[in-house]
Amino acid sequence: MAVEQKPTFCRICEPLCGMIATVEDGRLTALRPDKDHPLSAGFACQKGIVFAEIVNDPDRVTTPLRRRADGGFEPVSWDEAMADIARRLSDIHRRHGSGAIGWYYGNPGAFSYSHTLSLNTFMVGFGPRMHVFTAGSQDVNNRFVASQLLYGSPLALPIPDVLRTDLLVVIGANPIVSHGSVLTVPRIKDRMHDIVKRGGRVLVIDPRKTETAAQFEWLGIIPDGDAYLLLSLLHVLFGENLVDRARLARQADGAVWLERLAGPFSPDATEARTGIDPDTVRSLARDLARTRRAAVYGRVGTSTGENGTLTTYLLDAVNLVAGNIDVPGGTMFGSFGMPGERWGMKALGAVLRASYARKRSRIGDFPSVLLSEPAGVMAKEITTPGRGQVRALFVSAGNPVLSVPNGNELETALESLDLMVGVDLYVNETLAHCDYVLPAATMYERDDFPLPFQTLQPTPFRQATEAVVAPAGQARAEWEVIDDLTRRMWRRTPGLVALAAVRKAFALFGVRLTPRLLVDAVIRLGEGGDLFGLRRGGLTFARLTADHPHGKVLAPNLRDGVLPKVVVYRGGRVRLRHDGIAAEVDALSHRRVPDGYPMRLIGMRETRSENSWMHNAPLLMRGDRIQAARMHVDDAAAAKIVDGDTVRIASPHGEIELPVIVTKDIVAGVVAVPHGWGHRGTGGWQVANGAGGANVNQLMSSAPEDLEKLAGMARLTGVPVRVTSSGQSGER
Repeated sequence: MAVEQKPTFCRICEPLCGMIATVEDGRLTALRPDKDHPLSAGFACQKGIVFAEIVNDPDRVTTPLRRRADGGFEPVSWDEAMADIARRLSDIHRRHGSGAIGWYYGNPGAFSYSHTLSLNTFMVGFGPRMHVFTAGSQDVNNRFVASQLLYGSPLALPIPDVLRTDLLVVIGANPIVSHGSVLTVPRIKDRMHDIVKRGGRVLVIDPRKTETAAQFEWLGIIPDGDAYLLLSLLHVLFGENLVDRARLARQADGAVWLERLAGPFSPDATEARTGIDPDTVRSLARDLARTRRAAVYGRVGTSTGENGTLTTYLLDAVNLVAGNIDVPGGTMFGSFGMPGERWGMKALGAVLRASYARKRSRIGDFPSVLLSEPAGVMAKEITTPGRGQVRALFVSAGNPVLSVPNGNELETALESLDLMVGVDLYVNETLAHCDYVLPAATMYERDDFPLPFQTLQPTPFRQATEAVVAPAGQARAEWEVIDDLTRRMWRRTPGLVALAAVRKAFALFGVRLTPRLLVDAVIRLGEGGDLFGLRRGGLTFARLTADHPHGKVLAPNLRDGVLPKVVVYRGGRVRLRHDGIAAEVDALSHRRVPDGYPMRLIGMRETRSENSWMHNAPLLMRGDRIQAARMHVDDAAAAKIVDGDTVRIASPHGEIELPVIVTKDIVAGVVAVPHGWGHRGTGGWQVANGAGGANVNQLMSSAPEDLEKLAGMARLTGVPVRVTSSGQSGER
């Protein structure tokens, strides 16, 4: 028996922990943390360690499947499947144009460079009217919009310098469970404890005493009160003259405007909206200004509220005004280190800003964020007649029936499509409605380089990996599926004709145009790269995998003083003044709560879940694991609810039932429900179906007027709800 130990890295979540794969006779049999990895240094979470169960899962799709008339699936050859898909898609495109074609991809798609690059090629080939939906509109899109407003580019993403800060304020994030988001720091729990060991502080502001808050300082807040808190911090910073105004004037335009904007939001005025004592707010503002190295960091909890783009903008504004941006230990910016990068980012930023301003969704008139539309209106884009109605939908690495608001509406809409194709590991609740389900390779069955995360690392680092094992059965990497489809259709689509011409031009030199060719160029031209032979011993994709299988640290820390290069506006100055932000601040005073819904719903991450897609791994579901809500002991007592009871949670948009855990570790008036559950037996994964659970997003609204205006984000936190014991009808 041939046994090999292959260094690679995990791509479930953002720390990208180093792993050692045990391969026996070509089969992945085990995964363990890589002790020689320079950053993760022998750490990996339980999800990463058990991933071999997913690679070898008997429920996994390993051959193309075609839907039968009775709703079941039968195996079909790749050629037969792709020929029929290409024929039907060509017919839809010929009759209705590119606006009739849609693609949704989920969170795992962002962890495969070849998936995203090939999908971008597909989008270019079919033209700007094609619909693209992503999981970003349930997660991160307002981070891109806030960056676009402030820095001129949606790709200028500030990160806290966790390695050097003395005060880290974490708002609406749970890094000990999520392991970091829009922040790539392996062993982030240890790095946060290092802050305390060197005499610093970590303060977690959250409606729930999360796993992170339990290990540091916890400050409870009313759900979706973050914008009020951040505005009150700005009020104190300006009002108590804690601002280095000369420095602020050098870095940004619009500081006087921002000061006026924050004027009405004193800590006393916002207390009712945040639940935080005014003296505590004042003390925190002073600490942020007077601590030499401090950073405020927020993520999903700050993004998915009623005014998420405003909140994300304000996070950066507080860091800027307190003097904590572009400095060691504060909030910093990474880069690829490529020649002409600033000018390339300026050009790309201009394109994306123009797209944001001019390309609007057919339903709801939402702006385009990184060329995508809100997934919250996807069902209505399918069912609303007219030019641009989606008639063909591809879904890759995603399960939007369980992840977008009002999944029942989407599920009904999917049945009306002329063509639906899924590319994934399982027949999940969404893909159960497909005409074809095509088997995708797992992360260990393809090569990879974490392209989107290169600028999100406080320690600049490069790692690439070859495939550890061959794809199971007939599975293919997503880029190969897209490549096959575009080759079959190029004569019928002008954009694909141009792509075919480029391919032929490369072929004249014996080069096949692939995503790997493009990412290899990024590595070669970036910091530490070989500059196509001009720098001896420099990095390439092949050299990373052969000579640096555990990865290579490029520098111990990020460089400071780069803000003028990061900002693509003229003069390299942050732009604070925006009419859209002013309108969102004005909207804060008009927030209304419907009668009869006295509690507030928040989401929560779980250590053994990654959204909905890892609920079929037996080791992660061991111990008769179930989904359960959390509510405060006082709320439970008032409603005559005891620990373990089944409760009914109702919003103006739907209701669910699930067991409850009664706890003191949550703000009174709040109920927390883990997302990603609600498997109902419609898919092909048996363990997940057995776990069941409730789809919390049935409580959320998909009405366009209820989506966040600047980024089209779904409102998933702070949702008004009513909680009763199952079978009981009174409030609370």
